[in-house]
Amino acid sequence: MSQPNLITLTDPRSPASEAYRTIRTNLEFTSLDHPLHSLLVTSPGANADKSLSLANLAVIMAEGGREVILVDGDLRKPALHAIFGLANETGLSDLIQADLDRPEWPLKQTGVEGLRLLTSGPLPQNPSILIGSAKMAQVITALCQQADLVLFDAPPVIAVTDAALLAAQVDGTLFVIRAGGSQREHVQRAKALLEKAGARLVGAMLTNARLDTTMSGYYR
Repeated sequence: MSQPNLITLTDPRSPASEAYRTIRTNLEFTSLDHPLHSLLVTSPGANADKSLSLANLAVIMAEGGREVILVDGDLRKPALHAIFGLANETGLSDLIQADLDRPEWPLKQTGVEGLRLLTSGPLPQNPSILIGSAKMAQVITALCQQADLVLFDAPPVIAVTDAALLAAQVDGTLFVIRAGGSQREHVQRAKALLEKAGARLVGAMLTNARLDTTMSGYYR
């Protein structure tokens, strides 16, 4: 297994890593009144930062002492297995179709203490049917019993229905918005779609933002 090239691992004292710790703290405050055992991370439209941002957040969550399971719920263009340098022969798609009374959990070690990964597995012909099934809800419940926090990656909200279907089954949803890349109308439309599905939006993660030069000297 190759070492994942994540900023939170390669440069844990960088401003970017500190930003992920701030997000962790904010999510912990959010959980005071409404516990977050499962969290979906998605984006309004196509966003190359989405899966990488989630992977970094998962590392920070695990480093905070939590048992974390990271799940690649993008059954169309999965990316988490590549980020962590792991194989993707089996994963979520197999688990949804398995006998949960006697499941073989294909969880993989990531090399980060406290962080395990459930890859997407073979890509199904109809991902939305699997994601929206009663079996998927059972899988989410079972995963939450095995970890303090379960983090899900999902396709963009506007592109397909998968994210809205999954968001309705988890405790919270976090947007990844790319500065200079995400269009305002796409964000508003995605927000409306998730709210219509009954999702609980807990916030947004802004990527590709310029570092405030007044802080650069302190971090350096």
